[in-house]
Amino acid sequence: MFNNTNNSISISVSDDESNDLNRIRARTRRKRKKLSHRTTYELPQYVLRLFLRYWVVLVFLLAVGLLVFESTRIGIKSSDLNKVPDLSGKDKESHSKKNEGNLNRLDPTMKVIGGVRQRCLKLLPPEELEHLDILEHKDSGSPVKKIVYLTNTDTSMGETKALRGNGTRFNLFTGNQTFAERENSFQVRETVSVHCGFFNENGGFKISDKDKRFMQTCEVVVSTCAFGGGDNLYEPIGMSKASSQKDCYVAFWDEVTVATQEGEGHKIGENDYIGKWRIVVVKDLPFTDQRLNGKIPKMLAHRLFPEAKYSIWVDSKSQFRRDPLGVLDALLWRTNSVLAISEHGARSSVYDEAKAVVKKHKATPEEVEVQINQYREDKLPEDKRFNGKKALSEASVIVREHTPLTNLFMCLWFNEVVRYTSRDQLSFPYVLWRLKVLKNINMFPVCTRKDLVNSIGHVRKAKPLVSL
Repeated sequence: MFNNTNNSISISVSDDESNDLNRIRARTRRKRKKLSHRTTYELPQYVLRLFLRYWVVLVFLLAVGLLVFESTRIGIKSSDLNKVPDLSGKDKESHSKKNEGNLNRLDPTMKVIGGVRQRCLKLLPPEELEHLDILEHKDSGSPVKKIVYLTNTDTSMGETKALRGNGTRFNLFTGNQTFAERENSFQVRETVSVHCGFFNENGGFKISDKDKRFMQTCEVVVSTCAFGGGDNLYEPIGMSKASSQKDCYVAFWDEVTVATQEGEGHKIGENDYIGKWRIVVVKDLPFTDQRLNGKIPKMLAHRLFPEAKYSIWVDSKSQFRRDPLGVLDALLWRTNSVLAISEHGARSSVYDEAKAVVKKHKATPEEVEVQINQYREDKLPEDKRFNGKKALSEASVIVREHTPLTNLFMCLWFNEVVRYTSRDQLSFPYVLWRLKVLKNINMFPVCTRKDLVNSIGHVRKAKPLVSL
């Protein structure tokens, strides 16, 4: 039988052995702390040594990476710019609806200057716009006092039939301007004789007598055009009550556009209006190229509106959204200018623009080469600024006073567009450079143009005329 008593074994430890054990434990703890301390500080030092040894390689790799990224991004942007949207069927409908979201917007366009947000177009307050009147023309001391427009009654032409000289598009409307006459037209004098369209009464661009009588009543005109069934017509907005009684809004259409718009439910009223726009139907357009036909109301407003003192041109892809008299006050009267035109947002050099025109298939390489070679021969500089102004214009909005000098400028510009390509951005810097006496120009920036108009974009391609 076992007893319930517990058996125990006792081991005695001496004080010396206890002290040795404590010393061992202390050394172990010190080693652990030292190892931990070394690990904490050695890793950053190791990384630092690697960086100091290989920093050149790291910088090189970073530069290569950034270069590849930027190249890819630019390539994507370029491909997007070169894409021409298919505006047929569902694509046309969705594109139109997307852009028409800009319609009827009156909010101002702002910019930041010195950390302060400011409006791009500094209009007068609404109460002051209501009392704004048309400013009478004052003699600015211009050397050009009178313009004589050449017609077929002038013996300088020699022939009255439609001609096409040196690969140009001269015809009965333009007259066959010789190169010598072109050079002579740039000579500034008190009375200047110049080709400026409407050369022969059989040259085309026929307007009814009723419309002519109306156009002769306009002192301030806002105009646009759509030929070949081109863009839609957008109702102007933002004008004061007083201004709406003093301004004319005129849209030039041809019969193709009339039929296209009627097919979409936009019918001209019995009073010849659609909304605020007076529709002027033009017959017998002089050019097969609709872009050239569009240059006539764009550049020759002084020929179409002989009594007008001021005109504002708006491309058909935009909706004009400001008070006309307020715009004249902001861009001409307060800046002491006779011509205000929207500057180009992407480029400043005509030679860079020529490359872009060819790349985007806006004109053939051959016709651009002829124009640019002539400008180089005439010693047109590659300067990106003339008289402190940006040399290249975008020209979708043109605001001007009708003076002999500005009328001459527009005639010369029109003749260059007829002689060479219809891309008026290429010829604008050349004419501005040749006509050095025209200095009161307001080249307003992109943000000002955005404040003037709501950009919708082209919604359909104009149908070219079929030459008979």
